[in-house]
Amino acid sequence: MPQSIVVDAQHLQALDLTVAHNTLSQVDWNTELKLSFSINYPRDENDPRELSEIPEVRLWFIRLDSHYPWLPLFLEAESGELGRYAAMLIPHQFSPLDGIRYNPEALEIFVMGKVFTIAQWLKDNQIDGIEKLKLMVRTLGYELDDTLFDLLR
Repeated sequence: MPQSIVVDAQHLQALDLTVAHNTLSQVDWNTELKLSFSINYPRDENDPRELSEIPEVRLWFIRLDSHYPWLPLFLEAESGELGRYAAMLIPHQFSPLDGIRYNPEALEIFVMGKVFTIAQWLKDNQIDGIEKLKLMVRTLGYELDDTLFDLLR
């Protein structure tokens, strides 16, 4: 069961990362951790926007990502949490048939930036997580050659 970080409107509006700091400071990164977000942001019932289209929500996630750039590695991919997180950071459109459609160039830059950042974080923290990183990359729709990951070990 994923550990949920509950984010309320006051956190979003103040760009307050306390709820994330409190949860992430207690985590053992060597465990099979899966994180998710529960975002409580009041909206008018006629507001058609997805959470990733609301500027206050996106800005909070951009700030979070700057503090914890390796965080996507621990997001639950099976439930779509990784995809929702990426949508906060990558320009995209929604399609009724295909769901989230990321800007291809922005997705490529995001994925490669995460690969380099997370591989270094894993190495610095002596965590064996390259296979998990490969899975994260595949979940976002990319296949990278194993030789790239070998170079980053």
